[in-house]
Amino acid sequence: MSLKCGIVGLTNIGKTTIFNCISNTKAQLTEFAYSTLKTNIGIVNIPDERLYNIDKIIKSAKVVPTTVEIVDIPGLAKGASHGEGIGNRFLSDIRNTDAIIHVLRCFDDDNLPHIEGSIDPVRDKEIIEFELQLKDIESIEKKIHRLEKVAKSGDKDAKKSLEILNICKKHIESFKPVRTAPIDKEDKKHIFDIFLLTEKPVLYVCNVDEASAIKGNKYVEQVKKAVQDEKSNILVIAGALEADIAELETEEERLEFLKDAGLKEPGVNKLIRSAYDLLNFQTFLTMGPKEVRAWTIKKGMTAQQAAGVIHSDLERGFIRAEVIKYNDFITLGSEQACKEAGKLSVEGKNYIVEDGDLMYIRFNV
Repeated sequence: MSLKCGIVGLTNIGKTTIFNCISNTKAQLTEFAYSTLKTNIGIVNIPDERLYNIDKIIKSAKVVPTTVEIVDIPGLAKGASHGEGIGNRFLSDIRNTDAIIHVLRCFDDDNLPHIEGSIDPVRDKEIIEFELQLKDIESIEKKIHRLEKVAKSGDKDAKKSLEILNICKKHIESFKPVRTAPIDKEDKKHIFDIFLLTEKPVLYVCNVDEASAIKGNKYVEQVKKAVQDEKSNILVIAGALEADIAELETEEERLEFLKDAGLKEPGVNKLIRSAYDLLNFQTFLTMGPKEVRAWTIKKGMTAQQAAGVIHSDLERGFIRAEVIKYNDFITLGSEQACKEAGKLSVEGKNYIVEDGDLMYIRFNV
C-alpha cells in the first residue's frame, strides 16, 4: 500500500531543504525564486525501531522498513492557479498526492529575502490555500455543469451529488477548506472523482532557526492560533539544522549533534511518522530467517485484508492469522516462549489488526 505526500509552500521558505533531509533523492537548492522547474520525488523509510529490536533477537538476513513517497512540489506564488510562477502544472502534482505537508517560513534571514517582502507565515498559509481553493472551485463548477441536465431528468444520485458539490462550493467561498465542510463520510463519494486539493489532510511544518528548534518562536505561535480550528497537526523543524545532521556520516555523530542541540531525534523523523499517521495508516510486522519486514495498512483493516497487502493469494486463500503482540515478543524473547506463555493467538479473517502486531498468515490456494 503506497503513501504519497506532497510538500508545498511559497518559494524560498526552506521546503526543498527539508525534502533533502528526509529523501534518498537530493534536489538542487537555490536562493532565486521560480528557479526550480520540476517536481522532485523521493522514497523515504518510515523510522521504526521495532524492526531492529526484533532483528536483534532472530538475526534475519535483512530488515525491510515500510516507505512513504515524498513529492517536493516547486514553490507556489499568488496567481499559481492562473499560471503565475510555476503555475497550473504543479497544482496537478498536488492533486496526485494523498496528503499535504505545508511548510511555512518561521525564521528571519536577511540573506534570503521573502518573495512577499516580509516574514508572515499566516499570510503565506492563506496565499497557498487561496490558490488551492480557486482550483477546487474550478473543478466543482465543471462537475456541477456536467450533472445539472442529468439531475433535471430526475436522477436521484445526480441530485445528491449536486447537493454535496454546492455545500463544498459554499464552504470554499467562505475561504474554508473542503476537509472542514459539513459532509458525512458516506457522502464524500460524490466528490471523490474530482480529487479536491483542499479536501486532503494537511500537516503544517514550521521551519524555524536553530535557536527556536525546541520551543518555537513568535511565528510558530501565530501559526498555532491560525489553525486551531482545523484540527491539523503542527510540527516545528529547524531545516538548516536538520540539513547539518543529515550530512553527518555515522549514527554516533548524529546522536552527539542532536544532544548538543538539545534534541532527542531528528525532527524529520517526527515529520515522516506524522505524515504516515496523517492518513490513518499503521504498521504490522512479519519476521523470519529471510527478513523482518513492516507492512502498511489502514487502521481498522481485518487480518484477511492485511494479508492481501502482502500478496493477493494470501487474502484469497486466507485460513487464519497467528498473532503475537510486539511487546510480548520483546519481553519473552522468542516465538516459542510466546506460545508457551499463551501469548500467541489464532485469529480469523475478521480480526482487526493492531499497530505492531507480529503476524504469520496461514493460507491455502
